[in-house]
Amino acid sequence: MSATPFATATLVEERSPLLDRALVSAFLENFPDFVYFKDRDGRFIAVSKSKLRRNGLCQPEEIVGKTDFDFFAARNAQQAKDDEDEIMRTGVPMVNKSERVVWADGRETWSQVSKLPLRNEDGQTIGTFGLTKDITEAKRTEQALEKAHRDLVDASRIAGMAEVATSVLHNVGNVLNSLNVSATVVAQGLRQSKADSLARLSTLLQAHAGDLVPFLTTDPKGSRVPELLAALARNAAEERDRLLAELRSLQAHVDHLKDIVTMQQAYATMRGAVEPLDPATVMEDALRMNAAALVRHAVRAVRHFDFVPPILAEKAKVLQILVNLIRNAKYAADGGPATDKIITLRITEGPPGFVCLGVADNGIGIPAENLTKIFQHGFTTRVGGHGFGLHSSANAAREMKGSLTAHSDGPGRGALFTLELPAAPPAVPADS
Repeated sequence: MSATPFATATLVEERSPLLDRALVSAFLENFPDFVYFKDRDGRFIAVSKSKLRRNGLCQPEEIVGKTDFDFFAARNAQQAKDDEDEIMRTGVPMVNKSERVVWADGRETWSQVSKLPLRNEDGQTIGTFGLTKDITEAKRTEQALEKAHRDLVDASRIAGMAEVATSVLHNVGNVLNSLNVSATVVAQGLRQSKADSLARLSTLLQAHAGDLVPFLTTDPKGSRVPELLAALARNAAEERDRLLAELRSLQAHVDHLKDIVTMQQAYATMRGAVEPLDPATVMEDALRMNAAALVRHAVRAVRHFDFVPPILAEKAKVLQILVNLIRNAKYAADGGPATDKIITLRITEGPPGFVCLGVADNGIGIPAENLTKIFQHGFTTRVGGHGFGLHSSANAAREMKGSLTAHSDGPGRGALFTLELPAAPPAVPADS
């Protein structure tokens, strides 16, 4: 029994040169990926048929003895040479390296490259050999997917910004309605002014300028002049107070518009800047941007702000999220069963190193099956909604290394959205 393995080994040893050549030849002839062997100077010793085709060649003689510098841009050829020198120096293979390849004619492709040291029978390194897989189509697909993802994120962010703009414009529209009411009251007051009565009285007194004393004391019409003057004075004072009140209201609405525009401009110019922010200030700004709409829908805002450290975030993104949450809470409260429609703004400490900003409502609530879908792109249950706001807000929270979560006990029981953001590190006191 022991003679059989020995005979087999002898047979294999006797045939090994021929067998090796046949195997190598079959391998180089048929293997689909690009295989090549190089000497210590980077010159090609042997290549696969697929490698010949890739280089636009037909016969091995067209590539043997040449180097990568004959086929690729100098930068790529030099990088390949540097990699191979390192492999020969250290004996450490290079496995599955992705490379962007620029050919001598300007073409660009992508390859996944593995290279190993080529050793002789004595174990001496005499060159390198490698296997290259063309991953150009896969890379292009990957880049297309990455671009599609970026475009989707950008579209969601723009949609989220549109939510803010919609809230701002909605609030501005409400303020403009109030401005129009105040202006109408002022105009009506001026049209109904008693100034005409005062003008007629002045004409009457001028007509009796020569007998003014007898006219005021004995004439039935003249004797009523003091009473009429007193009535006109009272009316003028009341009219003045009423118009001044309306003008103050009108001025307040104009100031509100200015505040909204100023806040929007300030936040729009701060995109990308991560800085310590006072959570209460940002929450109040978001509330002011929704204030007129809350009044119009008779929704009352309640604040529960704990003392917390500043958050480390982008002003514009935080405002975008909070404006969306307050606006959604207003709709939810307005459509809910409670007669006293309330949204509650909360600021509390979160897990270690985080601060929580919450927006709750006592409105329509969220079914359990929707809680897992509410942040998905395009998901919405509100008529006229597009489902971008919450998706964009969740993305913005993640970009700031935070999170946005939702909780509801079910339909008709309100909802709570919690924005969790990193707390800013404590300020280092300056040396005294």
